[in-house]
Order: sequence, then C-alpha cells, then structure tokens
Amino acid sequence: MKIDAQGLYYRDLNQKIREAVATGATEIELVNVNGQYFIGDGINREVTLTIQGVPGNDLAAFMNGATIIVRDNGQDNIGNTMNAGKVIVHGHAGDVLGYGMRGGRVHIRKDVGYRVGIHMKSYNENKPVLVAGGKAGDFFGEYMAGGVLILLGMFSDDADKPKHGFRFGTGMHGGTIFVRGEVDEKKLSREVGVFELTDGDRQELEGYLKDYCGDFGIDFAEVMAERFVKILPKSTRPYGNMYCPMPR
Repeated sequence: MKIDAQGLYYRDLNQKIREAVATGATEIELVNVNGQYFIGDGINREVTLTIQGVPGNDLAAFMNGATIIVRDNGQDNIGNTMNAGKVIVHGHAGDVLGYGMRGGRVHIRKDVGYRVGIHMKSYNENKPVLVAGGKAGDFFGEYMAGGVLILLGMFSDDADKPKHGFRFGTGMHGGTIFVRGEVDEKKLSREVGVFELTDGDRQELEGYLKDYCGDFGIDFAEVMAERFVKILPKSTRPYGNMYCPMPR
C-alpha cells in the first residue's frame, strides 16, 4: 500500500503506518517524506517500508524485525536501540547511528557522521552490524561494547575528505571494527589497536559484505580487492584506572 506523507505531522504519519501494519500490510511505500521523525519505531513484524524522500531523526528506533529502505539520505540516530531487522539507506546518513544497537543490520551506501556505533552491544548470537560505504566523522565506534562496524571509504561525494575522523574507538571495550584499506593511526584513541585479519575474520566479513553489496548492486569482488584491517580494544576496562577499587 502507499501512504502520502506530504504535509503530515510526524505523529499522524506514524499512526497511519501503525494502522497499516496492524491490518496486515507487508509492503508499505511512503512518498513525499520530508523530515518526519520516528518512522518505523518499535515495529515488530516482518513488514517492508520503502521511503521516498528524507526521513527525520530516530528512524527504526527500537525496531524488532522490519525492513526499511530509504531511497534518499537519512538523518541522525538511525537504529537507536534497534533489536532486529534491517535499514538500507541509498545516500548519506547523519550522526549517532546505531546508538545502543543490539541486533539487526544498518547499511549506508555513502558517508556517515559523528559518533557512529556509540554503545553498540551484542549478546550471544544477537550481533548488530553497521556498514558505511563512504567515510566517517569523529568518534567512530565510541564506547562500543559489541557488534560489528565496517567502514569501506569507497562511496563518497568528497574525494579529499579523510576516510575517518579523530578519536576513533574512544572508550571501545568490545566488538570489532573492520576498515577497508589503511587507517590513520594518529587519529586512533589509545584504547584500540590495529590487527591483521584471521581466516575466520575474513569469512565473517565476506558474509556481511555479500549482504551489503546485494542491497545496493555493488560488485563484491571490487569491495574485497583491497586489504582490510580490524580495530580491537586493548582492554575490556579502558578506564578502570580512573576509579577506586571496590572494598572487599
């Protein structure tokens, strides 16, 4: 079914979406979207939302199984505390993507902003994955506790822009970051280090990137033609020395 978002207040638009999902719709197209907040938040059914236009902040927050396809750019806080499902953005996306994300996948074709992957976490088989095809701003992977971040640096509108910003991995104490090509070690936080991939890492990475390339029609062989490295935390308690020990 199709919902025209032209001039709709965000609460009214989201009410229409919830009503459509409740009545059994499995394919919903939203047209003329222009910054409405909270689209797809909390949806826990296997429905596909296709968005024509630019959705507002907190797209797919607390989402639990739906698929959202954005044909344009996204804004901030995509996948906030997301549990399951997938978000596919065909353009750029903003800051604080995947905040506290606990599962599912977020695929961004182009550049992303600051603090991507902050507080991502995983539990057993529930592992969130966020892939950025372009470049990233400062604090990539900040306080990351689990899951996977992948930075390709391939699909950017700004060829002169650095692949990643400063304070890369600040406070990171879990999870894995994969980067295509080299990283600027001067911009890495002291809490993390650069490591070579194992055979198991490469197999895991290839699985994620085949899925990503399939969503955008990208040549998988071209993506894998460049060397990848992984960024890991050096400690599970990077700020442990800042606190007094608990009395026994």
